[in-house]
Amino acid sequence: MNAVATVRAAAAKALPIGIQTNGIKHTHAEAMPDVDTRFRMVRDAGVFDYVDKTPDPDQIEDFARASEKYGIPVRCGGWFYALGEDEPLLLKNLDTARRLGSTIHNVQVKTLRADGRPATDEDVAEFYAFAFEEGAKRGVEPCFEIHVNMWSEDFRRVETVARLVEGRGLPFRMTLDHSHVIFKIDHPDEQDVSGIREDVAAGRLVLDPYRPGHVCGTWIEAGWVRHCHARAAVPNNPRNTAATGPDGKPGRGIQYPFVDPGPGNYDAAWDGALLEPWKEVVRQLMRHHAADPESRLGQISTEFIPNLDYGEGCRYSLFEQSIACAGWLRETWAEISASRNG
Repeated sequence: MNAVATVRAAAAKALPIGIQTNGIKHTHAEAMPDVDTRFRMVRDAGVFDYVDKTPDPDQIEDFARASEKYGIPVRCGGWFYALGEDEPLLLKNLDTARRLGSTIHNVQVKTLRADGRPATDEDVAEFYAFAFEEGAKRGVEPCFEIHVNMWSEDFRRVETVARLVEGRGLPFRMTLDHSHVIFKIDHPDEQDVSGIREDVAAGRLVLDPYRPGHVCGTWIEAGWVRHCHARAAVPNNPRNTAATGPDGKPGRGIQYPFVDPGPGNYDAAWDGALLEPWKEVVRQLMRHHAADPESRLGQISTEFIPNLDYGEGCRYSLFEQSIACAGWLRETWAEISASRNG
């Protein structure tokens, strides 16, 4: 990129890049660094604008102190909720967001309500309206996330809920974590989990980002994406055989190293070309953000994490993967911005 393009890109619409703090560590076996160390690591990496976390109550003040000390804002955070039980928890987490200066709270709504009944589309829309109202009182925007083990794992429901919310006169804001979509491509077993296999086979639900009408593109073009989580995944992503759950089964596999993890550090052959569908969704999201003056996309958080379905047992560095991904995100955004403003 030449100097003129670089200046134009810098003057273009902002797109902060951050990191989810569970990924500020190296291998899974390594202990999680303390809060101050994690903020220092983020500052020293030089590629992140903020951290993404709703800390446990006993760490809130630690986060506040480290944020001020290192000049790294806690721009957003998130949690998961069972309807009919966790409404008070949401209020506490929104208060924490306000205390830390966060502008976004990422919301995962569990598939089942606290009483064991499935959360209906109307239930989710009602909870969204509650979260939106309470968030507005605190200057925090709730964003409902695309995520496995949550209501939104059935991707067909997202547009229905969005329209119900808009029917109430409210804007629908979501967190796009498209790794949860990409890993189901060419993966019939995972499509069966959320009952979408038949619709995918018939072309009624399109997962492939290179095909017209694909589901991530529908959400992007509707202007619903307010927040984004960037954790790489590939079609038919390998199971996480480095870890097993209580049922003895390996993790579902919703994380793929962004750069070559090195010999023996990943339990499958690594091929960077397989990342292209995941990258293409990011490009589409960035192009929309650059072109649409009404775009509400506020930031992108890298999220290479050590949990069972992701990187538990990993022998590669989660933090180094996030740094590499953040570098690519910045370069890609600069190129798209320069092209748009050139």
